Amino acid sequence: MRILLLTHGFNSLTQRLFEALAVRGHEVSVEFDIADSVTEEAVALFQPDVLLAPFLKRAIPESLWSRQLCLIVHPGIVGDRGPSALDWAIQSGAAEWGVTVLQAEAEMDAGPVWATSAFPMRAAKKSSLYRNEVTEAALAAVLEALDRVDDWRTDRWQPRRVQPGDGDVRGGLQPLMRQADRAIDWLRDGSAQILARLRAADGFPGVADNLFGVPCHLFDAHPAPLESGAIPGALLARRDGAVLRATIDGAVWIGHVKRGDRPDAIKLPATVAFAAEAAGLPERPSELWRDATDDGAELRYREEACGTVGVLSFDFYNGAMATDQCRRLIAAIDFARSRPTRVLVLEGGADFWSNGIHLNRIEAVQLDGGSAADASWDNINAMDDVCLAILQLTDRLTVAALRGNAGAGGCFLALAADQVWARDGVILNPHYKNMGNLYGSEYWTYLLPRRVGADGARAIMAARLPLGAPRAVEGGLIDACFGADRPAFEGEVLARATALAAAPDYAERLAAKQARRAADEAAKPLAAYRDEELAHMRRNFYGFDPSYHGARYHFVMKSPQSWTPRHLARHREVGR
Repeated sequence: MRILLLTHGFNSLTQRLFEALAVRGHEVSVEFDIADSVTEEAVALFQPDVLLAPFLKRAIPESLWSRQLCLIVHPGIVGDRGPSALDWAIQSGAAEWGVTVLQAEAEMDAGPVWATSAFPMRAAKKSSLYRNEVTEAALAAVLEALDRVDDWRTDRWQPRRVQPGDGDVRGGLQPLMRQADRAIDWLRDGSAQILARLRAADGFPGVADNLFGVPCHLFDAHPAPLESGAIPGALLARRDGAVLRATIDGAVWIGHVKRGDRPDAIKLPATVAFAAEAAGLPERPSELWRDATDDGAELRYREEACGTVGVLSFDFYNGAMATDQCRRLIAAIDFARSRPTRVLVLEGGADFWSNGIHLNRIEAVQLDGGSAADASWDNINAMDDVCLAILQLTDRLTVAALRGNAGAGGCFLALAADQVWARDGVILNPHYKNMGNLYGSEYWTYLLPRRVGADGARAIMAARLPLGAPRAVEGGLIDACFGADRPAFEGEVLARATALAAAPDYAERLAAKQARRAADEAAKPLAAYRDEELAHMRRNFYGFDPSYHGARYHFVMKSPQSWTPRHLARHREVGR
């Protein structure tokens, strides 16, 4: 079928559908929802069999749905209506939720039901649920709906029109969740209620509150143990960008905030947004071993399989890695190197393995009157140093285990490991050009061609498209994909890493790795690759072309889309 994806932005769900539908042989094109006239033009150009809307912030006009099959992906159970579906489900403690595919009609979210898919709720941030459970359920429901299109056209099947009072319909019309519905009373609310509210608002819009007497929006919360004698609401400590705030029965770490006292404020780590104020809080530095089971710690390390396998996770918010975070990760890698393991598994974060340099932190420097070029230069060099630290781990085998998506420099950072394994649903974006025509670094000119060849590397970098884990395996970019969900993937990673550490030919594999690294270094040193890449990046950061700085600003500020990139809007190709 010809499927036009109409979307507010090319987010994680849209990318997953784009990839999955293309793999299944559908002809897929994308149009951003900019204006009704633009969408109408896209439909006229592409003549789709189905217009599929996975992520919209406004209704499809009657001029389209009245003459074109339009299917809406709604992150709610059957009967649920309203723009805050997932927010209400999280905040109310729903045990189960789902995704419903509806046919567009005049009333939003009220059209006939084409398919639905349910999932058990997990105690997690909205952004995490959306990228995992919601995305997988959406894919299942979309595929089921598309399988029914031919039968619908020939009147062999009709979608269900939900009626008020239907006994099996649990969902209903829910209003937009406002800040009054999210408000936290630190003197009365317990940690569970506070976490539910913060998790329901994570990603967007955050919970309106205040820190250090300044209004702000709070994001990225994690539980912490009870603090003896602490006054509820009091700020107690800081670590790795987060501040610790007491509740009536415990405490929570608040990782990110957006200040409300300046019009250009952006989401930043709490101790960066309130640098002067947070400096007065006592620091509680993370300890790799102590924090192995602390889901609020950015860096965690543990050992498995009788000490033969080390597992290092680096769970940076949204996968972004600032200069200071890179430095802490290098220290963690050095610690892991000191341990007598045979295999080191680098498992990144739960939702993202890595997305490369931290654009928000770089933009914050610019907004505060500093040099974004200098901040970018420092950050890319720190990313290169992390990559180099992995490449220089020649005394053991290394595995990059991608539980979540990876993009830009984060993709190539993963390729520095000996083996790259990914969960089945992971999406990779192994390119840089979408961010203002960046050239890229992280030793990609060494790491990518050695896996896919020179021609393959050029094709991947030019395509600028998402790549699903199964196709990445087929093309040789990564080594394996498995695991229907994160727990299954993590269990299989440990089993495979344990087998790798115990393999009879372990010594031969390690010797072969060392020999190849020595031969590659003799042919062309890693320093030469880095110098060549950074020469291009210097021009991106300091040169006459401001494309990167403009693209970064619009990305960070979430500027409305003004056009759909041509590599996505295939229906707009000249000569099509």
